[in-house]
Amino acid sequence: MSKENRYESVWDALEDDPIRAENLKLRSALLIAINEELTSRKLRQSEAAELLHITQPRVSALSQGKISDFRLDTLVDIAHRLGLHVSIEIAA
Repeated sequence: MSKENRYESVWDALEDDPIRAENLKLRSALLIAINEELTSRKLRQSEAAELLHITQPRVSALSQGKISDFRLDTLVDIAHRLGLHVSIEIAA
């Protein structure tokens, strides 16, 4: 009988470093929220690029979920430009 590993998230399964996994979880949550907001506004990529102060290829990378292309602080900036409120919760 094989023992199955259980993970809280896909990032825990993919990343051995818990610090890196946590960073990926935060970036993933921001990417999802940003993409949901962009979709709800029905913006063309060129319009989104202008609003977000980034290039159209960067908007394309956002929409494709290319998490490795974006640092956490960059995603916070983008979310803020969309009027999204970003907060963190710190627990022991």
